[in-house]
Amino acid sequence: MIGTKRVRFQPVAEGASVTQLELFFDLVLVFAFTMVTSLAASETSAKNMLRALLVIGVMWWVWIAYSWVANVVRADEGLTRVAMFVAMGGAFLAALTIPEAFQDKAGGWFGPLVFAIAYLIVRLVHLWVFWMASADDSQLRGQVVRWGFGSIAIGTTLLVIAAMTTGAVQIGLWIAAIVGDMLWTMLAGEDWRLNSATHFAERHGLIIIVALGESIVSIGIGVAGLPISWPIALASMLGLAVSGLLWWAYFDVAALSVEHALKNAEGQRQIKIARNCYTYWHFPMVVGIIGLSLGLKKVLYYVGDSSAHTLRDALYGIPLYTLYGGVVLYLLALVGFKHYATRKVSVQRVVAAVLLLALVPLACALPALASLALLCAVLVGLIVWETFRYAQPRDEIRHGAHTA
Repeated sequence: MIGTKRVRFQPVAEGASVTQLELFFDLVLVFAFTMVTSLAASETSAKNMLRALLVIGVMWWVWIAYSWVANVVRADEGLTRVAMFVAMGGAFLAALTIPEAFQDKAGGWFGPLVFAIAYLIVRLVHLWVFWMASADDSQLRGQVVRWGFGSIAIGTTLLVIAAMTTGAVQIGLWIAAIVGDMLWTMLAGEDWRLNSATHFAERHGLIIIVALGESIVSIGIGVAGLPISWPIALASMLGLAVSGLLWWAYFDVAALSVEHALKNAEGQRQIKIARNCYTYWHFPMVVGIIGLSLGLKKVLYYVGDSSAHTLRDALYGIPLYTLYGGVVLYLLALVGFKHYATRKVSVQRVVAAVLLLALVPLACALPALASLALLCAVLVGLIVWETFRYAQPRDEIRHGAHTA
């Protein structure tokens, strides 16, 4: 009997790394992020931006659910492997239906309900894996029961109901589903298990790379089919530099500092760091990157398509706000991420975020390419300042005893 359980569900060992199946699972999120960016770009209105944000929230919760369960049992072993593939199918179907998540298109199945049912399947599979994996752990089983009862009742049921409605009622139900699920997860307790802090930190670092990858894809999509020119080349390099600088801001020191705090914490404090720093603070980071992706896509369209715009045209309105606001949100989320774990505030990042907000009126008056260059310049200044101003503590975190 014991041997059978080991075959079906193999516990994650301390110090374990992310499995290849988890990376394969992330490909669905790559596609989902691309679909969200396309949804946002199709109509740059406040209502559509809210819809895009809500879809990101749902897809984020799909990914979060499996990042936690894959830290308890190996994703690529036994029945968990089968469950992961089933969940991938549901998540991919939901991603395919993102353009119809709120409003059905003529022909085919009823899109909003397909999205809700696909999401329900993903969540039920996740709950089943956690239920089975906690068979010999009464503490974890109790946590799963408390969380699962409220999470399924709130997060998935409300989305199914929302699929049968329209307008403000539909939006309200989506908001209630996502916010309610997140609040319930916070209130349901801290009796979760974290078998490998290394795995957990690595897993969330990879989703940041996935999101940054979408920002790079958006650069290419923005000029797809257009002949290469110096404005396209320059805008592409500036966009790539912005994505690279955001990568630097996360991985150079912040991610290592929080990972060290996660490894050194014990009991409920460790669970709270895992939940608050990774489950919650990473969400606005991803939202910020997707916002940046939309802005980059529009900038490349402005500078590449001479039939619709000239190089003197300014990027304005929601595309500009998502370009600058996405980076601001990302930086502030990084500050919160690091502060909760280490109790240290990265003042220079708050200053950079405030400066970017102050520069928005100027950016509205500049050509789109100049607005992107200004954004890149501020980030370069931030990273250069941090690298030299905090050279010694940076070196200790990256190469000192903490990394042993």
